[in-house]
Amino acid sequence: MNSSFATTSVPRDSTGVPGDNFSLEGALEMFRKAESPEEFEKMINTEDNKVNNLDLNGDGDTDYIKVIDKGEGDAHAFILQAAVSDNESQDIAVIELEKTGGSDAVVQIVGDEDIYGEQVIVEPADENRAATQSAQARTRSSTTTNVVVNVWTWPVVRHVYAPGYVVWISPWGWRARPVWWRPWRPVHYRVFYPYRAPYHRRYVVVHHHRVVHAHRIYTPVRTTSVTVHTRNRASVDHYRTTRTSRSTTVTRDNKQTKVTRRTTTVQGKNGKATKRTTRVRRKD
Repeated sequence: MNSSFATTSVPRDSTGVPGDNFSLEGALEMFRKAESPEEFEKMINTEDNKVNNLDLNGDGDTDYIKVIDKGEGDAHAFILQAAVSDNESQDIAVIELEKTGGSDAVVQIVGDEDIYGEQVIVEPADENRAATQSAQARTRSSTTTNVVVNVWTWPVVRHVYAPGYVVWISPWGWRARPVWWRPWRPVHYRVFYPYRAPYHRRYVVVHHHRVVHAHRIYTPVRTTSVTVHTRNRASVDHYRTTRTSRSTTVTRDNKQTKVTRRTTTVQGKNGKATKRTTRVRRKD
């Protein structure tokens, strides 16, 4: 991703980090539709599905995203990973799945902090919540939900928990790609964003790990790339210093007042420092 895109010239919903070019909601939608992890990998790498627009190594072609299943008991961590060179790979996100009962399962997708600036957690939304959120402007701010959506009926979930399931570890890498795959030229964020927007309707951004066991499985095997980190350091650092700005409207003395609370965290020589500011503006 060209770091110059991390400016006010991009749409309001842009964060300026590489994750702008990979739809977590879109990936979870492909996971919902897929019959197997192998088919899911093919779907997120299909241009017409408009999930992936990443070019992490800057070679002018979209990156191939492979899927690796790390399973333990009733928990699975499906790692979405891009090979950026002969000897470097970068995790984009991980789909964390757990069976919680005989016919119950829960899932979240977690965007990697080097790609999204921070861990971004997305999960299926109940129909009422999804309808409400789709009518609002999308931000990476303080969305929460208390409704747990049972994903047991998703075909890929039933496949993974079937007795004959063979753990899927993608055989593809930097020099070995499937014969059906053809890379395409990534498009500007202004073009890609409208394709991402429809995926938001079924999913919601949350701020807690609901799938605890699968997350513990994934944490020790997380893979990062020095090349990706260095190339996107400026945009990611900028995002991290301005990431939490939350606005609410309150009514006082029959007048509406907009209250914006911003938390800025920066890394200094003595460690992290946090500054909180509050701005109050009365509406006319």
